[in-house]
Amino acid sequence: MPNIDILILAIVQGITEFLPISSSGHLILVPKLFCWPDQGLTLDVAAHVGTLVAVLVYFWRDVANMGAGLIKLARGKRDNRARLVWLLLVASVPALAIGFALDKWAGDALRDTRIIAATLIGFGILLYICDRVGLTVRRIEHMTAGSALAIGIFQCIAFIPGTSRSGITMTMARLLGYERKEAARFSFLLSIPTIAAAGLYKGYQLVRGGDFAEMERAAMMAGFSAIAGFLAIAFMMYWLRRANFAPFVIYRIILGAVLLWSIYGGGWQNVCS
Repeated sequence: MPNIDILILAIVQGITEFLPISSSGHLILVPKLFCWPDQGLTLDVAAHVGTLVAVLVYFWRDVANMGAGLIKLARGKRDNRARLVWLLLVASVPALAIGFALDKWAGDALRDTRIIAATLIGFGILLYICDRVGLTVRRIEHMTAGSALAIGIFQCIAFIPGTSRSGITMTMARLLGYERKEAARFSFLLSIPTIAAAGLYKGYQLVRGGDFAEMERAAMMAGFSAIAGFLAIAFMMYWLRRANFAPFVIYRIILGAVLLWSIYGGGWQNVCS
């Protein structure tokens, strides 16, 4: 894969991982649109590492506080800072279980352009509705284990390409009454165990396969996806302090409609012919 292709995919991964427009959907669509080969496991792992770095850097205070809380807890002292770790773990369990099962038995069965189009539109509309009806009265400090679990269960839907992990978790958080920026903050922090688990699992597959030939390009993929991811998080947190999710919903509906028109109009099948 040429370096320019890697650069484009890294930027797409970094941006769409944290905007509610579906990274998995875009990473399937972009190579199909430009007739590129699959980027391969090495670059896939690198992209995950890059987006994980972006979250850790942007939310370094939250990460440091959670670490300090865990250290105190290990010493037998109760610390409220460790409570966020517990909430993230509770929210992560459903996705970790479902993700492993889907990877083992479903494979690429869901990587269908028609599914991506439908989920882009359907879950975009759901995000809009939940954002409109949801109150803005709760912060992460008010979150219970039940709320975290509900968000975590919704996160499992994101294994369907086109859904958006960040989008579906923010949808549930807004339905539960969390402020927009707090919904985004929890969603992004929740990506830490989720992306780390996915990266470790894919990394294990990479090591087991013994394919280390793409390390230089993998470093490029990780670096650019980290930069793009950091900028996407910063933009999203800035935007949600002042506005709502409407522009992202509009983008999802337009993209989904264009895909459906391309598929059923016959244009999509002829893109690479």
